Amino acid sequence: MDLLHSAVDWVISWADSPYALLALFVLTFWESSFFPIPTDPLLIAMAVGNPANALLFATICTVASVSGAALGYGIGKWGGRPLVERFFSQKKILTAENLYQKYDVWAVGAAALTPIPYKVFTITAGVAHLNFWRFMLVSVVARGGRFFALAGAIYIFGPAIQTAIDEYFELLTIGFLVLLVVGFISVKFIGDYLAKKEKEREVVK
Repeated sequence: MDLLHSAVDWVISWADSPYALLALFVLTFWESSFFPIPTDPLLIAMAVGNPANALLFATICTVASVSGAALGYGIGKWGGRPLVERFFSQKKILTAENLYQKYDVWAVGAAALTPIPYKVFTITAGVAHLNFWRFMLVSVVARGGRFFALAGAIYIFGPAIQTAIDEYFELLTIGFLVLLVVGFISVKFIGDYLAKKEKEREVVK
């Protein structure tokens, strides 16, 4: 948890940098394929510091995230399962693949809106050869909805929500870390459950 907290603090520290916009784009881009820490805290910090540009920041996040998702899809499609297995455990891959079988690209939408690691789904979507354009459409809607919901609240409510966020920012950061950990744990338990069911089906056969 301490390591995660330090990583989130590092992400947030870019908010006061002259390169904040570039950092927001680059970190959000990589978060969709490799970077382990979602950049929501950086978006919030930048929007709180400049509410008038909150929607611009959300737009940057959406473009960067969807572009990163396209890269992740390409890595999965052309790198194949052996490459994916170097980065993710069998349980995570099994979880994603089973969700694809049931929900197709909507599984990507669920990952985009929740603490479930988004990168697991973008790369395995390529491995599963999901329809690329539907994958991109769902990514735009889900990721855009997530970023604009955060930034839009700050833009609309302005100083009132800014004061609340400033006062409870540390608690929000801790809550975010908890959600992040829960997301990774949920993938593990879902993977365990699906692996168990798969073995049961093999025994029946």
